Amino acid sequence: MKPELPIALTAVPPSGWHVWWTATRPRTLSIAATPVLVGSALALGEGAAANWLAMLAALCCAVLIQVGTNLHNDAADFLRGTDRADRIGPLRVTAAGWASPAAVRRAAAISFALALLLGTYLVLIGGWPILVAGIASLVAGWSYSGGRHPISHTPLGELFVLVFFGLVAVAGSHWLQSGAGSAQAWLAGIVVGMPAAAVLLVNNYRDQEDDLRSGRRTLAALLGREKSRRVYAALMLLPYAVLPLLALQGLTGALLGLLALPFSLSLIRRLQRTPPGPQLNLLLAGSAQAGFALGVLLSIGFVL
Repeated sequence: MKPELPIALTAVPPSGWHVWWTATRPRTLSIAATPVLVGSALALGEGAAANWLAMLAALCCAVLIQVGTNLHNDAADFLRGTDRADRIGPLRVTAAGWASPAAVRRAAAISFALALLLGTYLVLIGGWPILVAGIASLVAGWSYSGGRHPISHTPLGELFVLVFFGLVAVAGSHWLQSGAGSAQAWLAGIVVGMPAAAVLLVNNYRDQEDDLRSGRRTLAALLGREKSRRVYAALMLLPYAVLPLLALQGLTGALLGLLALPFSLSLIRRLQRTPPGPQLNLLLAGSAQAGFALGVLLSIGFVL
């Protein structure tokens, strides 16, 4: 059997928009969209009048922040020497030579700038809580790969994802529609944020050896294979333990999210059986899909 070559060595450089579409890491963009859907659906289910324009702006803003974070990470990791052309993860356009670091950083800046522009409109609607959440999200997006001590090189990456792609995004989206805080929004943020954090854990689990060689001390690198698999299982299963808590507070439709449980269980089993290598890229995409499925079911349950 012919050995599988790293993605970056087998890919043919494309032209035009496909380079930038690849750079955005489209398989994981649902991580940014899901909390906006869930937070907005929760507010509508509680009786808030729908502000569809604010919802669309929030959705675009969240995706732009993630795209900016992904682009900045692409260029920054290449410049630090932690991303090489022979990496086993999904292709990075800077490391593959498809785009220059300067061009990728400019694209990241444009994404952040567009998010800031949309955020100005959202602040006019939601006031100072949205201002605080927006600034914190932009700073966190840059800090994930930027500065002398980037978050992506520490064990705090999964916590970063849980906070900003779960708690902050769900609560902020709920606030935009309702103008009020909600304990249920924070619980829903946990449900959404944990599978999103699991996606990053799989990413770092796959890259464990390379990260250790390059000096990155991610959570997966510190825990090792066996403990990382246990943490992944916890991140994928604990959200389903929160659903009954939402149901007990009158949101019985939240139990619809339990339909996604078999998908999560199958991914946990797959991680147990899958050896380290490029094949984990499919499990990473599957984890993002499982989180999105859970979020969509939760949103439907809230509205119904």
